[in-house]
Amino acid sequence: MKIAVLSDIHGNLPALQAVADDIDAWQPDQVIVNGDIVNRGPCSRAVLQYVKKRRQADGWHLLRGNHESFLLNLDDPGFEMEGTELEINRFAYWAYEQLDGELALLQQLPERYEYYAPDGSEFRVIHASMISDRDGLYEELSDEAITRRMAPVPAVFVTSHTHQAFMREVAGSLVVNVGSTGAPFDFDWRPSYGRFSWDEESGWEAEIRRVPYDRDQIEADYVRSGFLDGGGPLAQLMLVELRRARGLIFRWANSYQQAVLDGEIGLEESVKKILAQEDVRPFVGPPGWDVS
Repeated sequence: MKIAVLSDIHGNLPALQAVADDIDAWQPDQVIVNGDIVNRGPCSRAVLQYVKKRRQADGWHLLRGNHESFLLNLDDPGFEMEGTELEINRFAYWAYEQLDGELALLQQLPERYEYYAPDGSEFRVIHASMISDRDGLYEELSDEAITRRMAPVPAVFVTSHTHQAFMREVAGSLVVNVGSTGAPFDFDWRPSYGRFSWDEESGWEAEIRRVPYDRDQIEADYVRSGFLDGGGPLAQLMLVELRRARGLIFRWANSYQQAVLDGEIGLEESVKKILAQEDVRPFVGPPGWDVS
């Protein structure tokens, strides 16, 4: 049995196509897309249409992540967001409008995938953890914390969400975070995905696979799609995240989100302050803002 798991595509079509080509060459029995297919990137509609076609043609299994859930919240008539909060989340509204007519598919997506090998061992895939779709697994977590997040403990626990790939054995389980196809945050810009195999002699084995892709194309997509302008100031940070292969939205949120909401600083100004920081400045420039 061979299973490929990719995740966190976030509207990055050229990265998805590169990973899909690599998966096709490996010829697995099953392919699982572990959530966050859309949002936070320029090609959400094209990416969703691609994985939908692969589900129909090749039996790909699509799961829901927290970004699918967030866009579904925006579709709820009772969900309200206005003023500065609306401006902060303009990137999500941009994706929501791009996906007009496709949201019904997101609603149908299951939250987990389970497979039982002939020896009865469980292979389980879920976007973040058994606690919630936002409670992810990081390599530095204690064994106790990881065990709590995957209970009941399977033979193989496959997660994503954090955009940081790793493998560990915890409580007798092979724990694998497959990282991100569309926006890796572990200082390696190449998309990652997981390869898993089971046979009677060896049991379960896993590999984290890295695949290069055309980064010039995704930068062009930011402009061509309108996302860089229409997604609001935070879209600038998302572009730089791709270049440095490390997250910035969390840094911005910790440093400035409350101040922006309280009216102490403008959203655009706060983003420029992040872009001007010493470790970020080398990755800043066209087609994004130039803050030199």
